[in-house]
Amino acid sequence: MSKSAKKPAVFPSRDDILEFIGRHPGSVGKREIARAFKLDAGQRVRLKHVLRELKDEGLLGPARGKRLRPAGALPEVTVLDIVGPDADGELMARPAKWNDGEDGPPPPVYVAPDKRRGAAPGPGDRVLARLRPVDHGAYEARIVRRLAGAPDTVLGVFAAAGPQGRVRPVDRRGGKEMIVAAEHRNGAEDGELVVVQPVPGRPFGLRAAKVVECLGGRTGARSATQIALRGRGIPVEFPADALEQAERAGPVDPGARTDLRGLPLVTIDGADARDFDDAVWAEPDTSPDNPGGWHLVVAIADVAWYVRPGDALDRAARQRGNSVYFPDRAVHMLPEALSAGWCSLRPREDRPCLAAHLWIDREGGLRRHRIQRAMMRSAARLTYEQVQAARDGNPDDTTRPLLDTVIAPLYGAFAALDRDRVNRGVLDLDLPERRVVLDDSGEVARIETRRRLDSHALIEAFMICANVAAAETLESRKRPCMYRVHDQPTAEKLESLRTFLATLGLNLARGQVIQPRQFNALLSKVAGTPHVHMVNEAVLRSQAQAEYGPDNYGHFGLALRRYCHFTSPIRRYADLLVHRALIRGLKPSAGALPADPGDFAELGAHLSVTERRAAAAERDAVDRYLASYMADKVGGTFAGRINGVTRFGLFVTLTESGADGLVPISTLPDDYYDHLSECHALRGRASGREFRLGQPVEVRLTEADAVTGSLVMSLSEDWTPPAWVAELGARRRSVGSVKRGRAPAGGRKPPPRRRP
Repeated sequence: MSKSAKKPAVFPSRDDILEFIGRHPGSVGKREIARAFKLDAGQRVRLKHVLRELKDEGLLGPARGKRLRPAGALPEVTVLDIVGPDADGELMARPAKWNDGEDGPPPPVYVAPDKRRGAAPGPGDRVLARLRPVDHGAYEARIVRRLAGAPDTVLGVFAAAGPQGRVRPVDRRGGKEMIVAAEHRNGAEDGELVVVQPVPGRPFGLRAAKVVECLGGRTGARSATQIALRGRGIPVEFPADALEQAERAGPVDPGARTDLRGLPLVTIDGADARDFDDAVWAEPDTSPDNPGGWHLVVAIADVAWYVRPGDALDRAARQRGNSVYFPDRAVHMLPEALSAGWCSLRPREDRPCLAAHLWIDREGGLRRHRIQRAMMRSAARLTYEQVQAARDGNPDDTTRPLLDTVIAPLYGAFAALDRDRVNRGVLDLDLPERRVVLDDSGEVARIETRRRLDSHALIEAFMICANVAAAETLESRKRPCMYRVHDQPTAEKLESLRTFLATLGLNLARGQVIQPRQFNALLSKVAGTPHVHMVNEAVLRSQAQAEYGPDNYGHFGLALRRYCHFTSPIRRYADLLVHRALIRGLKPSAGALPADPGDFAELGAHLSVTERRAAAAERDAVDRYLASYMADKVGGTFAGRINGVTRFGLFVTLTESGADGLVPISTLPDDYYDHLSECHALRGRASGREFRLGQPVEVRLTEADAVTGSLVMSLSEDWTPPAWVAELGARRRSVGSVKRGRAPAGGRKPPPRRRP
């Protein structure tokens, strides 16, 4: 009897492979994975393809050679910058090449003491270290050796102390103060913003530094923007040749452009806007085969006429990538002579534009479109509040003549577009946005929640429709397009979300292609319940980051198959690239451009980085404004909500102001707390008390630091968690022990301990 062939092993699922790699400290190779799952030669070829897919999806990252590690994980040996001790006195570090704007916050890295290597490293030191995962994304680092090449400069605030001084870094991660000797003071005055460079010579105590640049006085909140700009490396001044080119700009000869100057296009923007790059108009479609449909025109400033590939303005705009907006000012992508001048669609002035003609049906579906180079003349500069008031029956002198002929048709077309938005199932998160309002002296007058009007949604809907038309036009003409892509959530993030939702008794189905409408169904289910905030936050955290690139894989959040940015070329370089690609597809008589679009893959990566850099700078500035606003309220008690749970404490957003602060784990009611990462909670071992994402809390403000933009809080002594938090905690078991956010040494359960 012949011996039967050996049956091949069951090929592991993607989740099995990810779990195996995640279980092993450091990194693993393909051979180890194949051996663990007993794969034969044919299955090893299949494994190779699966691993490549996991890397392409961002679920795996490369390690040394051909080895792999979980995405977001740190390599076994890496370069660290020493930050300084945390609240519990443990020395902390961060990866030297980590980019917060691009990668999010780095994992916590604790530096293990090592008396054999002499003096302990201090803030600003750079070291080579071997890492070991400890618990829930944190690492323990053992120093291999110190390295040269600590951060070249540090931005800080100088405090005079006789002839010497001290500098306090403005970056909350920048470590402790530095000491400045008299000969290194360089004329710095007390309270002045300075740039310092660490210098050798102090093995113990504070690190020595010398002042290399003085930036001027620091006066409360008014330095917030300056610190954010300098700290994020955002260029402020334009090169002389770019300014000169902008000043030489002038009116455009209509030439072969389509004349739209008789069309009553209007701009609708915020009351404080100075650059108007889009204008809109609508009328009922008279075509008999489109009953109830609409004809829309979205006219966008023709920035490409003034900014040509490779010229001085183009180089400056490309470097910046986008405009950046702060409570006290804007740092524009283009000089003011263009951004608020010739490229701004100011009322009753002739301006060149790219006009998108859009025909939609009664349900808002885009039937056809045409884009042309044109001349326009804005009939009025309107604000969102003006338009909404007119729509609600309170027109003013400007909007009254436009009410029936312009505003009413705009809202008619918007109603159709809004039906299409609902039918597509656009992701609809409820996340309030706050605005910092300054007084005449530059200090914070108040914090207010931005009102969301139908007029805001109207302009947003018109712009989205025009952006889709631009992407479809470039695709049909086989022109390169800088897509705005938003990928669907990764398998890892979805699984994490499912686990979290299960603790709330909610289900996110497996085995089907995820769509935004499934998230919307979850949000509808929890609307009006205590869980609404935590579910909104959890769904937001599960989403991928939007980015720019030449490869189209759709926009998940907007539920669109193709999408690009076309409507804001004054403030986004990506839109300018789309304009140029569209113009190259038009007849040469409309004004041709050189046929070199550049490397869109490289440009997309660059623009994604500058966009995140701008968002980080804006967030930095707002944090400092809010900290300044809260400085005279230290000791007060405030209502808030937990917006982040980490192994070292809780991040809380105050309800009234929107300010974010940290409640250190050392200040929580006495207990040993487990970090329950799968349900975004801290749970006390002895008491069973839980603190969960989205949970309302009452806190006391203990520290407000306008220099770093940080707030420190503690739970109010009279506050008790709502009953539903304890009910949720009873549904699940704790995982991953930490003692005040740190795993007990050797994994042993620590003995009970009480505060004296």
